[in-house]
Amino acid sequence: MVSATQAVFLGFMGLLICERLVELWLSKRNAARAFARGGVERGQGHYRVMVVFHTLFLFACVAEVFLLRRPFPGAWGWVALGAAVLAQGLRYWAIATLGDRWNSRIIVVPDLAPVTGGPYRFLRHPNYVAVVLELLAVPLIHGAWLTAVVFTVGNAALLFVRIRAEEAALGMGYARAFEGRPRFIPEVRRG
Repeated sequence: MVSATQAVFLGFMGLLICERLVELWLSKRNAARAFARGGVERGQGHYRVMVVFHTLFLFACVAEVFLLRRPFPGAWGWVALGAAVLAQGLRYWAIATLGDRWNSRIIVVPDLAPVTGGPYRFLRHPNYVAVVLELLAVPLIHGAWLTAVVFTVGNAALLFVRIRAEEAALGMGYARAFEGRPRFIPEVRRG
């Protein structure tokens, strides 16, 4: 029998899966637009691994809650839900800021200046910050701590490869535009 909190968690996961499907559609549309403007794809070697990894994450969250009978952790579950919602807000701020330049793949259109507005004023990779927060928080909404640990560690390895490939593809214009800007944690400046 499914508890009320499990039912709500399943509903949340269903919404997250729908969100991912919309993102895949948006990514495909934006990729076609980028290629039409002369875009070049880089970093294809890790992309399939990334897609499989993120798909497994969604299933692992649900599987751990039901197969290992993880209880709802009370206040910590609500904190995790708040963090997951915050992650979605940051993700969509980054996507909206990039507009049709956002993509789940690394496609660079020559001669376009780097986007430095929105959350990119504070960080080089706000979308990846959102992903890190999401992979940690979403499973913890319903106590799936094993999924949170395994996928957070796996994501760190994946991001190590992904960020290097992306920054290399974006080149010197990107490096100059983001020189001194932190990758993940905004600096608090005094003065």
